[in-house]
Amino acid sequence: MKDNKIPSGIGFFEKYLTVWVGICMAIGVALGVYFPSVPKFLGSFEYANVSIPVAVLIWLMIYPMMLKVDFNSIKRVGESPRGLIITWITNWLIKPFTMYGIALFFFNVVFRDFISEGLARDYLAGAVLLGAAPCTAMVFVWSHLTKGDPAYTLVQVATNDLIILVGFVPIVAFLLGMSNISIPWDTLFLSVVLFVVIPLGAGWASRKIITERKGIKYFEKEFIPKFSNITIIGLLLTLIIIFSFQGQIIVDNPLNIALIAVPLIIQTFLIFFIAYLWARAWRLPHNIAAPAGMIGASNFFELAVAVAISLFGLDSGAALATVVGVLVEVPVMLTLVRIANKTTMWFFE
Repeated sequence: MKDNKIPSGIGFFEKYLTVWVGICMAIGVALGVYFPSVPKFLGSFEYANVSIPVAVLIWLMIYPMMLKVDFNSIKRVGESPRGLIITWITNWLIKPFTMYGIALFFFNVVFRDFISEGLARDYLAGAVLLGAAPCTAMVFVWSHLTKGDPAYTLVQVATNDLIILVGFVPIVAFLLGMSNISIPWDTLFLSVVLFVVIPLGAGWASRKIITERKGIKYFEKEFIPKFSNITIIGLLLTLIIIFSFQGQIIVDNPLNIALIAVPLIIQTFLIFFIAYLWARAWRLPHNIAAPAGMIGASNFFELAVAVAISLFGLDSGAALATVVGVLVEVPVMLTLVRIANKTTMWFFE
């Protein structure tokens, strides 16, 4: 396969993402507790249950990611289908349902003495949104750090993005419906259109127009890098807004952050090893097995955050749960990177 360019490694902002998230959490909580007029003012800008300020920031997060997806790579799907089969089945037929089961067990059984029934239901909804949104951007970094095949990673990401268009809504609706969580279908569809369809189309159009005018080298070497920090900045500003709405709830229930993190971390390790060991059983090379495991383990948390806010509101437990997913993402994924790099001998090159 052709060697497409992906990021050379994890950058400064990405490496310390957990630190920045923690700082933004503190800023947001302080705003919510000591300056409640700020979230109240921001909450007044809303259309069809979608926060306009947050929608703009989420666009800043998602659009740069979609620029990196080269849909021409889909032409190479048939060259090595087994790795893609592992990715598709793990991400869409296993991950959402194991996330639901693990989260349901912890929130409704293990932690039932620590959180209310209403919060348990909200946290479960947030976990479901994370479980139904496999990674589409940071996986390029995880792939590079494990010496994954960059072209194959592009194929995995591109096909996942297309499956999200048709698979995300019915899976989320089915799992939330099992928990008797009310589903505003119009808002759910609007969220997918706003935060997947439109950014994906804009990324494809940008790639096509700019490469035709200035060439692929300019697009990958000069245009995409202009957005390198915009995604992280958009994410951090979004977190400040979310936590400003959650401020008093967090102050009253500080243990809840840790309680939410437990099932998310367990799910991450479980899904990684399902895909990773399956690839080993099928005798796939390590440079395909590692990205396959990373895509399933990591989450498209930007989409999950956006949909949680749209469906349940900025001050909901579901939004908080998706943000905790952001908090644990980088340290857990770096741990999996180290595991993958220390087990290369398991695979047959």
